[in-house]
Amino acid sequence: MEKMSDENTEEVKVLEAEIERLQAEVKALQRQQQENNKDITFHYRGQMENALAFMCGQRQEGGKEMVMSRLKEEVEELEEDVKLQTEINGITLNSCTTKTLQNSGRKLVQQLSLSGNCSELVFQVEFQFSEIKDSERSKRTIGDLNVVLDSSDLQNFSSFLSRVEESRDLLLFFRTLRTFSDRCDDRSRTFQHFQDKYPSVISLPGGPRSEVMTLNHPKLPGCMLFIHWSVEVSREGVVTPKISLLTKIPEKALQLFPSQAVGGAGEAFQSLLRILGPEAALESIIQAVSLSQET
Repeated sequence: MEKMSDENTEEVKVLEAEIERLQAEVKALQRQQQENNKDITFHYRGQMENALAFMCGQRQEGGKEMVMSRLKEEVEELEEDVKLQTEINGITLNSCTTKTLQNSGRKLVQQLSLSGNCSELVFQVEFQFSEIKDSERSKRTIGDLNVVLDSSDLQNFSSFLSRVEESRDLLLFFRTLRTFSDRCDDRSRTFQHFQDKYPSVISLPGGPRSEVMTLNHPKLPGCMLFIHWSVEVSREGVVTPKISLLTKIPEKALQLFPSQAVGGAGEAFQSLLRILGPEAALESIIQAVSLSQET
């Protein structure tokens, strides 16, 4: 009987130890859930804070209608702020997720993932954010930066992206992305403008966002001029548009032109670019082709 009692006592101790372990695990999971909730919660003030308090069950004077009205006003103000920021920097964020990897009070480590677009360029950025607090100072760093761009116009972008990931310079990435996007938009608007203005001369085989615009000469079958307009990005983030004129002249048509004039067309175009700028130089070439059709 005494032996059975000792066995029961041991079993109870084992069960109590298991219960304590499970309780500690539950508390740890609850703390983690609280941290995760903080990660995805915006810190509101004023009307939004009151509205959220009401929605969480903390009743206030004025009833549901007043609180919902305040909530609507706050949301509209936030939407206006987001719209203004997007107009200023040209960057639209579509999603942002945060996961806390470590939070010991002194050190905070979070994994962030951002996705959005700048004009037609879609991007995704992932990185680790670390903050170490030391007395009254804190040190913030970014690590494990990974950048993905979804675009077909990125032949010269790869070395720059490699440098950004190495240097973990997010500001340089977004600044260069905005400049690159603006230059691509300039090209697209220019191509579309000339196609609308000279539909019988201009064609855009790859659409207005491609790098190539074609000038056709109907009186000379097979004789074509190509405007190649690329936007290059250096490893340091310098964005440079490069525009060149290429010719496609069949052998029979080539006999109608002095070889020197055809061979020097590209150099002459570069001179026009330096003197007149892109749009005026392109207009001059297009008008020359248009006039030659009338003669």
